[in-house]
Amino acid sequence: MTKCPFSFTVCIIWPLSKAGAMTGAEDDIPLGERKTVTDFCYLLDKSKQLFNGLRDLPQYRHKQWQSYFVRTFDVYTKLWKFQQQHRQVLENRHGLKRWQIGEVASKIGQLYYHYYLRTSETSYLNEAFSFYSAIRQRSYYYQVNKDDRPELVVKKLRYYARYIVVCLLLNKMDLVKVLIKELSEEIEDYTQRFNTEDQLEWNLVLQEVAAFLEADPVVVLNNENTVVVISNRLQEGGMSPLEQGMVVGQLTLADALIIGNCNNQVKFSELTIDMFRILQALEREPVNLATTTSKHGTLEPSEKPAKRENPHKYLLYKPTFSQLFTFLSASFKELPVNSVLLVYLSATGVFPTGCLDFEGPYDFGGVLTNTNRDVVNGETGQKRNQAQKEMHCLHPGDLFPFTRKPLFVIVDSSNSTAYKNFTNLFGQPLVCLLSPTVYPQSMQDQSQRGSLFTLFLYCPLLAFLSVCGLSSLRQGLWEKAEEFLCKVFRDIGQMITRSRAIDQAFLQFYGDEFLRLLLIRFVFCSATLRMHKLFQESRSFPESYPQLPKQDTVESSFLRKHVLELAAMLDVQRLFWDGALDVNY
Repeated sequence: MTKCPFSFTVCIIWPLSKAGAMTGAEDDIPLGERKTVTDFCYLLDKSKQLFNGLRDLPQYRHKQWQSYFVRTFDVYTKLWKFQQQHRQVLENRHGLKRWQIGEVASKIGQLYYHYYLRTSETSYLNEAFSFYSAIRQRSYYYQVNKDDRPELVVKKLRYYARYIVVCLLLNKMDLVKVLIKELSEEIEDYTQRFNTEDQLEWNLVLQEVAAFLEADPVVVLNNENTVVVISNRLQEGGMSPLEQGMVVGQLTLADALIIGNCNNQVKFSELTIDMFRILQALEREPVNLATTTSKHGTLEPSEKPAKRENPHKYLLYKPTFSQLFTFLSASFKELPVNSVLLVYLSATGVFPTGCLDFEGPYDFGGVLTNTNRDVVNGETGQKRNQAQKEMHCLHPGDLFPFTRKPLFVIVDSSNSTAYKNFTNLFGQPLVCLLSPTVYPQSMQDQSQRGSLFTLFLYCPLLAFLSVCGLSSLRQGLWEKAEEFLCKVFRDIGQMITRSRAIDQAFLQFYGDEFLRLLLIRFVFCSATLRMHKLFQESRSFPESYPQLPKQDTVESSFLRKHVLELAAMLDVQRLFWDGALDVNY
């Protein structure tokens, strides 16, 4: 996996030579103050050791890393409180600088961010934001620009980049724009003052985050023509409850592997725009602890919610096949009883070579995992013996061992249909949602800003507006359309649960709120694209394994009428086939 200049690396907070641990003549320093400095140096050294050790921890095997994180948080809690209580002594006797305090706060912010990555609990994002925000508000890094030490400026730049990542995940887009401006000024000052080799890297960071901000195809405007930030996490009460007496499965989405390996797609900090979107689609709106409490000195990650709010997620940016398989195996092993593993694949397609008399699960191609070979026009371009299989391809057959437990697969790729050739060998619930493999020519240039299929799963209204060529919408109309979509989604839910022809696998997954939302959005996406005049090829429609009963769901006259009503509300009905206008309720 590629490394960014702001990746989870460990920097020495400041040098601690025995001879220079204290300023001034040691004989003149009272014993109590000397002990304060010694204790501080011990805590600092211990925190550094534990922080270094985080790099070597695997992201899987919960029990192993959980206890290590708790120990690390405990030491940083003591260190943070200690420097607060003895600030004056440490400044006078140890030469403690404000940027050094900022480094401790920054490390705590990193701990919270990476604890969020490992637990998926969004409240820890707010805690990371709280510490990063305090660093900026209190200008802890202000003095580093006056020192002739480029390594200190790099610390400041890395802090900014990490802060931006957290703000992106919390949808604080207005603040992101401010931070980008500040980071740009810091980079310009850094490159002018020091003849460094990493100038291009930092300029690339700026370009990536700017492209990330501009990736959404539609903006919502209020009456002052200001962009309104829309959150697409699951809101409290955002999903209509199950109907009384509805018979659905009791499975719970516990783990999700989110894999991004698309060429040239907008990315920032090893997070492609598709990964970012599906990540938020699998989370509830976070409780904003950072604004309701003030506990910069308290680090308590061990206080877990009684019930996990979000499924645990692994984010894999351009993993190799072996990395992907390792995470799949670990997640499969740790999956609790009556739980579901979700695998999301956003990756370049790998197509089969030649025709065979017998076609098995390794003969349809699949999606590409990470390789250093050249890729031509978005597809693998290496010539090889047609009898050989692509060794860097994740084939449908590679997932067969994991169908021993409930498995929910989403494939967004130019060869997604390879995964409709599944065989349910073990009788466990299994569903695959598959993207279109071909888009109309007029929409293909949008792929760099994310897939239309994933956009539908993330925010159906945003995708609907995009496919209709709208680039902006007034807030009042947006809210009206969102309210209408809630009604449509309730009706889609009834179509799914009341269909007598539907495969039971869909109903087994329907009891989980996140999976229910994905299934409903998938049906809406399928219905919309089938009715859109630009989408004329069957390859331009999503598919699924098992197949949905089309007449009961994606081609239902009732649902087609809803799509036309939404189009009329947005004044784009001319883009859709209107054969359902005379359908009555």
